[in-house]
Amino acid sequence: MKGNNMASIKRTALRLLVWFVLLCGAATMVLPFFWMVSTSLKFSNLVYTIPPKWIPDPLNWSNWKNVWKVSNLLTGIRNSSIISATVLVFATLTSSMAAFAFAKLYVPLKKVLFSILLSTMMIPLVVLLVPQFVLFSRLKWIDTLLPMIIPASLCNINMIFFLRQYLTGLPNDLMDAAKIDGASYLRIYGQIYLPLMKTAIIANTILLFMNTWNDYMGPLIFTHSQERQTVQVAIAMMNSHYLQQTDIPMVMTASLIAVLPVLLLFILAQKHFVDSFALTGIKG
Repeated sequence: MKGNNMASIKRTALRLLVWFVLLCGAATMVLPFFWMVSTSLKFSNLVYTIPPKWIPDPLNWSNWKNVWKVSNLLTGIRNSSIISATVLVFATLTSSMAAFAFAKLYVPLKKVLFSILLSTMMIPLVVLLVPQFVLFSRLKWIDTLLPMIIPASLCNINMIFFLRQYLTGLPNDLMDAAKIDGASYLRIYGQIYLPLMKTAIIANTILLFMNTWNDYMGPLIFTHSQERQTVQVAIAMMNSHYLQQTDIPMVMTASLIAVLPVLLLFILAQKHFVDSFALTGIKG
């Protein structure tokens, strides 16, 4: 009886410890976001007040109105939206087709090709910037949106990997039955496997949207004019300008506007995001 009580106490203590660690981890992620919201509603002279005020008094809504006038944020949002929407459509199509080929079609040396594809993930993107810049210069793509759209639209290795893992878990009987009925591989892909990949595709498009929307290095190097700036570059330009003037609320307002699309997308699709990783697994 005494041993059972000790085991119960240990389980309860372990459970409380786990909850405490999780709450601390959640606080480190949530509190900075709340501080961004709070700072965006403050006047500049109230940012560094001690003790800090989480709820500003009075609320300053002028930052949300003036940020559109004093920055290139609207143009940045437009360009980032064009890039993200185009990449999402074409990268999802090409990556899902490649994943279908790697998982279900007979391709000579398929495992070798897949291993080579995965090995390219180990190459740092910074290493590729110089050859990419030379190539894009010869193609006259510099100061256009094409360097951010075309390479990312051809395929996404992360999406190929996860969709391939998902498809390998589906039975081949579906394909065999469709082939007996005379369906082509393109029809099998479009009418059978593509609908089955819906959950996995939604989760991977969220990750792809986050990477594309938050891309900073590419637009910074490949674009020069304000008309081609993305939202991240526009905020960086604001950051360098307004931090010198200590107008931190204006910078926080712009940053908050930039993060809202990613946050809303994740909230709306979080069920598909969680289900995808539960269904995908990491199978050989």
